[in-house]
Amino acid sequence: MTDVYLFRAVNVGGIAKLPMADLRALATELGATDVRTYIASGNLLCTPPGDPAAFADELRSAVRQRYGFDREVLHRTPAQLRDALREHPLDVDDPARSYVTFLDAVPAAAAVDAAQAVESGDDEWAVVGDHLHVRFVHGAGRATLSTDRLLRALEVVGTARNLRTVALLETRAGESP
Repeated sequence: MTDVYLFRAVNVGGIAKLPMADLRALATELGATDVRTYIASGNLLCTPPGDPAAFADELRSAVRQRYGFDREVLHRTPAQLRDALREHPLDVDDPARSYVTFLDAVPAAAAVDAAQAVESGDDEWAVVGDHLHVRFVHGAGRATLSTDRLLRALEVVGTARNLRTVALLETRAGESP
């Protein structure tokens, strides 16, 4: 089965450069099959050689050793991507302004309560399981809400993709390479 591996904060602002051709080659070296990437933000689609969570750890370690930076890798199945889209609790005027942040754990209820203090302006957010849903009313580039600040308050690590990208990843994961 094709799974999706989401790297946190690669190829953003010239920091943590990870060419997608190199990522595909690395995943293949680690034993993955049906290896593909989608856009340069660290979206890997592949069939892992064994346990998907262990493969995410192997990817992280291999990137750290080869490229000298450490970035979390979050694993999701196509069904989990579909669920994240279906469960998005906020109004969606533009899928490019609404995001799912894939979290490494379900935030504690106390952390979610504490995160209410993070300034959000007109932007909206909600936690559903291990996903943080965000709607940037004026776009992410002009947002009042800082996702990084929110993640620190929630005491989790995450990586965000807009709904358009999540939908494309879910579709591509279901296609033959």
